[in-house]
Amino acid sequence: MSPAGGEEAKPQRELIHAPALRKSSSGRDTADRRLAWILLSPAIAILATLTVYPALWVLWLALQYRIPVFGISRWAGLDHFAFLAVDTRFWNAAWVTGLFTVASVALEGALGLAVAVALRGQRGGRRTALALLLLAWALPSVVTAKMFEWLYHPAGGLVNFLLGGRAINWLGDPDLALPSLILADVWRATPFVALLCYARLLTIAPELYEAARVDGAAGLQAFARITWPLVRPILLVTLLFRTLDALRAFDIMFVLTGGGPAGSTESLTVYAYRALFQTLQVGFGSAIGVVVFAVVMVVAAAYLRLIGRQEGTA
Repeated sequence: MSPAGGEEAKPQRELIHAPALRKSSSGRDTADRRLAWILLSPAIAILATLTVYPALWVLWLALQYRIPVFGISRWAGLDHFAFLAVDTRFWNAAWVTGLFTVASVALEGALGLAVAVALRGQRGGRRTALALLLLAWALPSVVTAKMFEWLYHPAGGLVNFLLGGRAINWLGDPDLALPSLILADVWRATPFVALLCYARLLTIAPELYEAARVDGAAGLQAFARITWPLVRPILLVTLLFRTLDALRAFDIMFVLTGGGPAGSTESLTVYAYRALFQTLQVGFGSAIGVVVFAVVMVVAAAYLRLIGRQEGTA
């Protein structure tokens, strides 16, 4: 057979075997997907048991009048949600939650990024600084709250001592209580933001900054053109986690102020706790929990859309 004939036969053989190859590849993909679902099924079952079922149960409770101590259990429909729409205490708790979330997350993002940039440029003592950051983040929230309770003490607190011995009631004044809680939360959570941003900064090649210096860009220009675009995606993900935590914040508020004074620090989660466990209004408290869950989901969806948009334009 001539070389030309061999060249003609080769494409024919490829055309003959192409459908079989595609069929084999499709069958292999189907088998891989089936195996993936089989391997994931235990985890999916556990997650469904621990998350989906309780969420549906809370939603069911939110549609009922249920006060176990009095044996009350009847259908309420959307009555709880209709009451929340005109409940001044609920809207005050929503305002406190929103203000606490926006202020604390904004400060944590700015300070965390600043600390990360400072650590990146630090030559000595970097391990000590990282250890101190980890110590602040590793403390349980309740321990942090008790520590700030002592720091804010009107008579013997360190804060008033540093201010010249003034007897300022930081947690008892309605105008100062919420800012005091925000500062305590910022102190606790800023290390989390700083560590994640610092980890991202370590992956930026030093050659980029050297090239920028050669081009005459340094300091703020290098930060704006190199550091900020590269650290922004991880900062957005970090702020997503912090926003969701702040919206659901409970322990630091409950330990420091219990929602007072005069409701100035009562968040939605504290309001739900009081309804559920202090007045035993299971249905009403569950309705507040459903609202918190809906707000968290909306905020998470907005963050994810923003992150996706940033990745699309990168």
